[in-house]
Amino acid sequence: MFNIYKLQLALKNTWVRVVLLAAITAAIGLAAWRSDVAQTAGPIIRSQNIAEITALAGQSARLEYLLVAKPLSEAPRYIYKFKDAAELHVVKVPSTSHLSLEREVLLRNNIPYGIAQEEWLASHKAVLQDEGGALGGVKDFAVRHAFDIAVVVLLLFVLKFGIPGMGMSASVISPDQLKGSLDDLIGMDDIKQEVLHLEDMIRNRRVYKSHNIDKPFNVMLTGPAGTGKTKLAGYLAKRLNIPLIQASGSALESGYIGGGSKALNALYRKACARGSCIIFLDEAQALFMPRGRGEKKWEDDTANTLLGLLDGVKSDEGAGVIWVVASNFDDNSSQMDEAMLRRFSVKINFRLPNKNERGMLVQTFLKRKQDGCVDWANLDLNQVAEITANLSPALLETVVERASMIAIQENRIIDTDLMFRAFERATIGLTDRATTAEKERQRERIALHELGHFFMQIDPYLRQGMPLGEVKEKSHLLKISTESVSKLGALGYVLSAGDDLSLRTLEELEQDVVQLYGGVAAEELFYGARGISVGSQNDIQKATRMLDTMVNQLSMYSRSKLDYSQFKRDSNEHTLVQVEAKADELYSYTLGAIGDYRAAMESIKDVLLERYVLSKDEIFALLDERLDTAPLQRPERRHSDRRAIG
Repeated sequence: MFNIYKLQLALKNTWVRVVLLAAITAAIGLAAWRSDVAQTAGPIIRSQNIAEITALAGQSARLEYLLVAKPLSEAPRYIYKFKDAAELHVVKVPSTSHLSLEREVLLRNNIPYGIAQEEWLASHKAVLQDEGGALGGVKDFAVRHAFDIAVVVLLLFVLKFGIPGMGMSASVISPDQLKGSLDDLIGMDDIKQEVLHLEDMIRNRRVYKSHNIDKPFNVMLTGPAGTGKTKLAGYLAKRLNIPLIQASGSALESGYIGGGSKALNALYRKACARGSCIIFLDEAQALFMPRGRGEKKWEDDTANTLLGLLDGVKSDEGAGVIWVVASNFDDNSSQMDEAMLRRFSVKINFRLPNKNERGMLVQTFLKRKQDGCVDWANLDLNQVAEITANLSPALLETVVERASMIAIQENRIIDTDLMFRAFERATIGLTDRATTAEKERQRERIALHELGHFFMQIDPYLRQGMPLGEVKEKSHLLKISTESVSKLGALGYVLSAGDDLSLRTLEELEQDVVQLYGGVAAEELFYGARGISVGSQNDIQKATRMLDTMVNQLSMYSRSKLDYSQFKRDSNEHTLVQVEAKADELYSYTLGAIGDYRAAMESIKDVLLERYVLSKDEIFALLDERLDTAPLQRPERRHSDRRAIG
């Protein structure tokens, strides 16, 4: 079946080009030979006035001859000459009018006429030309077929360049336009070392070739959003003093088959034209998905094209092109195509900053402000770094910007309290006290619910007999609020600092579930089992996901360490029993433990309802006055039968 692609392939053949050129030359020669006929000279008067033909009925005696040229065309021409004049009159009429003129004028008035033969037209070519010569005919043709020509031109444009607005938008940035340096990566010494090693590999390729390493150094950057992957690509291009071509991986697909492959090839040619160059594809995780998942053959065309370009054709054309691809996912968090991963000899995994690095980042962002904007004497960077756990550098910068906005609005200087408010605004959003102000019964329930979360957070430390001062140091609590948060869809919340620890034990995970159950257990303690509200829905969903992970994926309660989620759904029905048993055990423990704090919760609840918000210092000051911690008996825990669970 004929298509444009086959025609393009055929035109690349030298012999096909020779034959096509010979055919064009022969056609031009034949046209020139046929036009080599002596032309009859004489003046020609052109017109499109049909009335001239009608007037011939009264001038038939003067008429020498009348011919009709091309009667079946779109524009027949009536050619006549008078006996007493040398001019030829040519009247161009529409094809729809020709039959009427022939019947109503020529035949009815017995005006003799004939059909102009090809031999006569060959010696009178001028009669077929419009006013203005050959260009006039072209213009007339263009006017008649303007829409058809526009459609053909648009089709050719789409085939060549793609649909406007749906192609890849790639920007070429020269080294002098790139801002910042590697020093802007605060901390991150491990990542900096990787970048310096990569720079050395690129600068000293001859040394690596001596070890038979001649593959192109394709680089994969992975890690959470906002950790500096895009900036790192710019820093590398600036250090190497080569241009950077930046494009989005999500913009590759242009909406028609083959569009992504075409865009990638165009990007590669643009880079090759500049010699040494970095191609940076951001948000390219879709290209790393395993191929062959879909039934349509062309779905993997873009990934296949990228594979071919990354592999490095053994030629000098793309020897200086370096591919840097960024993704928020890696092969540990999602399944990726093995062939694609093999193409990247260098993989740099970004991470979230630790506590020290967060403090350094916040300090750097604040130092960029003018003198007098920050109250350094009343700014505890260590505390700010603690409350901003698990935030990326980009989010930390957002917190600092939000602090500046609040400081400008309230005509204040940035200090620890204002940074805390900025963190709350950036992570939680706007809070509204008026939504719950007149709902005393709901506010009481909300206060008890949030206090339930808090008491189950500090419960393990209190039962160990730890002094309240040490409990306060270990607690991640920041504040308890009965204000509504539209972003979370909650009527109250407990704000806690995050934890840098990523490897959590079974005991810590169970304590997280108990803390989530603290809210609903508090409602049952004060209102009974039938008094639990729908406000616990989010807590129960989170606890369910955690228990599902602990039982089904981590197999924490079984001697057979298996990931049951890998099996068919039917074979995992028995794990539902395990999840229910563990949930029942942990909730029963929570309900029993929270009963020891009933008096303290009732007392603190009244203060919370009055003030709406209690800070960490205020909460522990109230606990010091109203909580009797001696003796706190550890409630009985009904452990599930591990053999049954296994």
